[in-house]
Amino acid sequence: MTVNTPSTNSTSDVTGERADLLAALAQSRHFLRFTTRDLTDEQAGLRTTASELCLGGLIKHVAQVERGWVDFILEGPSAMKDFTEMTEADVAEFTDGFRLLPGETLAGVLAEYEEVARRTDEVIATLPDLDVSHPLPAAPWFQPGERRSARRVVMQLIAETSQHAGHADIIRESLDGAKSMG
Repeated sequence: MTVNTPSTNSTSDVTGERADLLAALAQSRHFLRFTTRDLTDEQAGLRTTASELCLGGLIKHVAQVERGWVDFILEGPSAMKDFTEMTEADVAEFTDGFRLLPGETLAGVLAEYEEVARRTDEVIATLPDLDVSHPLPAAPWFQPGERRSARRVVMQLIAETSQHAGHADIIRESLDGAKSMG
């Protein structure tokens, strides 16, 4: 199976497992992006549920998370924060990653997400071995000594992107009734 992911043409010769992983990630990204079709910046920044989430913030968050995990694949745990030592500033920065801040635009976060996606696809397409693994950084949600392979990181990115696409569907339907499917 050969895949040409929407975010890059440089992975068009990827086959097998990598093609399947990249195709699944591309599909999840598509559904997440699709929820923002035809929206203004103001609409993309609106909270439509009891949640703190907005559509522009979800795109921004998923891009940040994907960038961080790809850095982890390439650099190991030093690419991530030690979550057991987070400061108030770290928490505020994390929280800001879920919303559009003054001066940010939907077009801007979508362009950033596209660049992150292109880089991820290139790394996955060219990584010598998907079994390469690193120890996870200290965090309350990771078991001490746990490791994560590049393959598992990609599967996690697919799951997280799909989960947030579902959140985005609910937010968008609450905003103006538009649905991704049906």
